[in-house]
Parts: sequence; structure tokens; C-alpha cells
Amino acid sequence: MLITLRIKNLALVEDLTWELGPGLHVITGETGAGKSLLIGALELVLGERADRSLLRSGAESATVEAVFDVRGLPEPLDPWLMERGLEPCEEGRLMLKRTVTATGANRQFVNGSPAPLAVLKELGDRLVDIHGPHDHQSLLHPARQLDLVDAHAGLQELRTAFARACAERARLERARTELVMDETAYARQLDLLRHQVREITEAALQPGEEETLQAAHQRLSNAARLLQLTRAALDVLTESEQSILNQAGVVGRTLQELQRLDPQTGDWIEWHSRAVEQWQGLAQELSRYADRLELDPRRLEEVEQRLDLLQGLKRKYGRTVADILAFGEEAARQLATLEQRETELARLQSELAALDRRLRELGAELHARRRAALPGLERAVRRHLEDLGFQQCHFEVRLESRLETAGEGPPPSPAGWDRVEFLFAPNPGEPPRPLRAIASSGELARVMLALKTVLAAQDQIPVLVFDEVDANVGGETAHAVGAKMREIAAHRQVLCVTHLAPVAAPATQHWRVQKTVRQGRTYTELTRLDAAGRAEELARMLGGRSEEALRHARSLLEVAEGRTARAPAGKRARARGR
Repeated sequence: MLITLRIKNLALVEDLTWELGPGLHVITGETGAGKSLLIGALELVLGERADRSLLRSGAESATVEAVFDVRGLPEPLDPWLMERGLEPCEEGRLMLKRTVTATGANRQFVNGSPAPLAVLKELGDRLVDIHGPHDHQSLLHPARQLDLVDAHAGLQELRTAFARACAERARLERARTELVMDETAYARQLDLLRHQVREITEAALQPGEEETLQAAHQRLSNAARLLQLTRAALDVLTESEQSILNQAGVVGRTLQELQRLDPQTGDWIEWHSRAVEQWQGLAQELSRYADRLELDPRRLEEVEQRLDLLQGLKRKYGRTVADILAFGEEAARQLATLEQRETELARLQSELAALDRRLRELGAELHARRRAALPGLERAVRRHLEDLGFQQCHFEVRLESRLETAGEGPPPSPAGWDRVEFLFAPNPGEPPRPLRAIASSGELARVMLALKTVLAAQDQIPVLVFDEVDANVGGETAHAVGAKMREIAAHRQVLCVTHLAPVAAPATQHWRVQKTVRQGRTYTELTRLDAAGRAEELARMLGGRSEEALRHARSLLEVAEGRTARAPAGKRARARGR
């Protein structure tokens, strides 16, 4: 559900915050007031193409922010976000932001993290379905139509089983392809793998070996200098006549004389003893270190050869010893598989044959259940289309299948071998055509509304937007359009831009968009209407604010109140456009 939409410096909007709740939200206003601008801003933050000409005059950039409550989604969104390196939602709220600049340096953010524009588009497809003159109508795509047929028929569990079997078949097919090669390539691959395994095995590498060798090389290559420095330190400590320890003896005797004459200096003797003990310990460590130093050119050569071997293996197989060992293990596995190629191929062929049988069984069940569900779906959609003014229309769902040629052509999609196409003819005597081929946006919008009414409980997209779905609609049809949008709003949040009072009357919340002029500049403002404000606005939509129009408007609201709850008390949007 869309919770908040904030728009800054877009067209006539300076700063507007739109706060929404569940139900049916209707947006009305005079032509050109900016009703569709709200929908355009939503499309912008969901990844649609940015038009820099929409920046408010004098502004360097425009920003649109949207907050969605995603707790009701059928699949958690956080894993999908984290796979793309984005922050998860806090308290179930998804925050989107897009900034368009005059220079073209556009930016977009998801939960505060920078994100590619494609991510906004993917999120838009998951969260919002927009129907209108400039929409991205998912119902026009045959794959989406098949999804809706399956949702209507309750086939999600069967679809999931089919998709898993497809994925397993693809994995086995890849493994089989890796084994199927000509004899020359087979022999060459065997030789290469045997050489790699032998080279890594004979090296007998040990984890952490490189660090140990480098430390040994450091000592061996500098052994002469290390011994020289060690002996020089020992000479200063113990061996020369003026050594530190010899001088320490003189200091000790002096301190003893001081203590005899002044007992208060007795602590100094203890300090002296500790210092002498430290110097003696250092001298012992230096002696032991000197004894361990090797002046062994042969050992140095061995270490250097071992390091050279490691470097050569790293150039071929990985940056670290661990990488080389892992490469060797994988090469050994591949070698074992190739050496047993015929046995492995037979196993894979057997598993593929079993999976193909399983896929045909699942595909046949999917096809049968889809075909059984179509008549009920078609009747329900036709019934709603009749309510919407298509008294003699024709609607059908064409179901085609490649099941009979399974195994001969390309593998099935994760949805099966079937393809679905929604066909529609608005007038008698016309042949039905694919829904995507319908030219009239008014007809298309009403077909979408009928489909959405039937499928509202199954459809998983939480926000539906209808931008002027009342084109070429009037009379009782307009009442039906409003009633059906309210029906859909029982399952999904619905936003609707309309010019018709009967469509606006059933709204849960009614918003009016209007232009104002202050100090020579035009601003778009958004107001949530109370009961009296709604009556006035509906009267305006009916043709004027006469007493007769007001009575008609109030009657529309009374009829709507029989089906819906009264809209909340009127108040301005929290931050009106100005």
C-alpha cells in the first residue's frame, strides 16, 4: 500500500505531501489543474522515463519520494533487496526516492541506498499497476495473463512444482552437455585435467605454507647481517669491558653504599635488580637467536625454489594456496566424471527421461485445470463488462499448448507448455482481437477494470491506479465503474483520476486538485474533502453549483453511503503544493 507520496518542484507543484490509507482514493479537479501530475510523479519514482521539461520553472532539480507498506506482500521483499546490495525495509516500509536535475544527473535511492533505475522499475512492477493513457499495463502481456488464469484457478502449488522440475532438468541438461564432446576434445580435456591434478598433487601444498616460506626466506637471505647485528648487541650488553652488565655492577655497589648511609634509598636497590634481570634476559634471547641463525646457501636455494613453484602454480590456478587446492579438488572431480563418462551419461539420460515424464504429467494436469477454469473466468468477465456498458461484447481466453510436441521442440517455460491470450470484441459482428491490439484507451480501461474486479482477490499487485478510466462512459455505466472500483478496493488500494461524479461518489477518500495564483506564480494544491466539500465538488462535476446540482450530488453520496463508509473529515494535505 502507498502510504506517502512527496513531490518537490515538479511542474506546478512546489512542495506537496500526499498521505494515503487503504481503500478507494478518487482525485478530481478542473482540466489542467494537475490531477494526472500525481500519477506521473508516481510513475517517475517507479522508474519511468524522466522528462526534464517538467522541472518547475527556476528549480535546478525535482524530487519525488514514495513510502510503501510492504508487509502484506505475498513474498517478503527484504531477501530480494539484499540480493541487490540494498538495505532491508524498516518496520515493513519501503522508501523510494528519485531526483531529476536540469543537467541530467539523475539519482535514485531505495531505503536510502543508491540504486540503478532498473531496480525502481522492478519494484514498480511488483507494487503498482497503472491503467491509463500512459501506463505500463501488466495485463497486456500473455505471460501475465497466464499468471492471472492460474491464480484464478488456484494453480500456484502446481506451477511451483512444474518450475522446480524445469530447473532440475536444466541443471541435468547442462551436466550432460559438458560430457557430450567429440573424441579429440574428450582426449584433450582428459590430458589437461590429468596434468592439472598431477601438478597440484605432486606439489604437496600445505595450508599456510607460503607465509612460512616467506618468513624463512627473509631470515635466510639476511642471515649474515642478522648475525652481525646480534653479536654487536651482545658485545654492548655483556662482552666488552664497558658492557652494560659490567657497568651495572658498578651502579649496584654505589647504590648499596647509598643505602648504608640513607636507608630511605633502599627501593633503588630493588629497581636496579629488576633492570639487571631484564638486561640478562635480553642477552640470553640474543644468544639463543644467534645460535638458530643459519648461514646455509643450500637451504636458501631450496626455499627460493619452493617459492618459485608456488608462484607458478598461483599464476595458473589461483591467487592463494587455498585457491590452488580448491582448483585441484574441482579438477579431480571433473577428471573422475570424464573417466566414467559413459556411466555418467547413462545416469543423466535416465534422470532426464524420468524428469521429462514428470514434466509431461505436470504439464498435462496444468493444461487440463486451466481449460476447466476458463469458462467460469470468461462468464465472470463478460458479466462485469455488461455492467460497464458493453452489452453485446465478446470476451474469451484462448489457450494454446505445445504439450503434444513435448520433447521435440524447445524445453518448456517454468509455467508449462501453454500460452494464453485474452481476446475481446466490444461490438457484435466484430472478430475478437488480442487485448494488446485494442486501440481505444477507454475500451481498454474498462476491460481492465472488469478483469481486475474478477481477479482482485487473486492478483498480488497491492496498488492499482486508474487514470481517467471513465473515458467515453456515462449514465448507468458510470455508476457501475465507481461500484466496481470500490469492489476492487476491498482487496487492493485503488487510486482513480476521474471527471465523472458517479465514479467519484463511492470513494473512501476524495481529493481535489486545483490551481492557485499567488504573487504572479501558479501553484497546484491538493485538498482532502469533507462531506460538504464532496457535495460541492460533485455538483461542479455535474455541471455547476446550483441547488439542483447540489441535490443531485447529495443523492449520489447517499446512494454511495449505502455501500461504503463515509469519507474522513476534510482537511488539507499535510504539506500542500505551493
